[in-house]
Amino acid sequence: MPRVAVYNMQGSQVGELELNDDIFGIEINEHLLHQAVVKNLASLRRGTHATKTRAMVSGGGRKPWRQKGTGRARVGSSRNPVWTKGGVAFGPQPRDYGFKMPRKTRRLAVKSALTDKVNNGNIIVLDELKMAEPKTKEMVQVLKNLNAPEALVVIGTKDDNVIKSARNIPGVTPVEATGINVYNILAHKKMVITKEAVAKVEEVLKNA
Repeated sequence: MPRVAVYNMQGSQVGELELNDDIFGIEINEHLLHQAVVKNLASLRRGTHATKTRAMVSGGGRKPWRQKGTGRARVGSSRNPVWTKGGVAFGPQPRDYGFKMPRKTRRLAVKSALTDKVNNGNIIVLDELKMAEPKTKEMVQVLKNLNAPEALVVIGTKDDNVIKSARNIPGVTPVEATGINVYNILAHKKMVITKEAVAKVEEVLKNA
């Protein structure tokens, strides 16, 4: 099983932690990693683009000219897509770009991302991360102590003081253990995670 050092907020090593091999030591599935990232990015697309079809543009109440005898091409409406100010044929309409992945494959992708972090030495485990009040300056110093100025900060349970202290730091994303996904794991080089969060992640993913 992989073992990682455990640090305190001052950056000093205070122990070691043995990680679950079924979660932090699996064979990395690059295909699922790619699919999960595409899924996350697709779900962020707003999909509010829209064009007017021939049914939506104004005008075209009558046939512009009679069908035969004028020498011009036959036409039924000034709203047809060929004409200036006509409707758009097959243009984009509002839609949801999101798609689903089976729960097993989603969790396997998360395991692959976590394993990648461990393999590359980019996971930093904290014994705890507590703050008496929201202080961005203090959080910056903690991350500096850990040599991770830009990182995904994972906490076990919601802590407004920690979240408010970290969310305004460029390159830093605070998230609860139950809210991690492949995209935010891979989007940050370093991952700072508390022991409590590690236990929660292992609890959620152990049967996946």
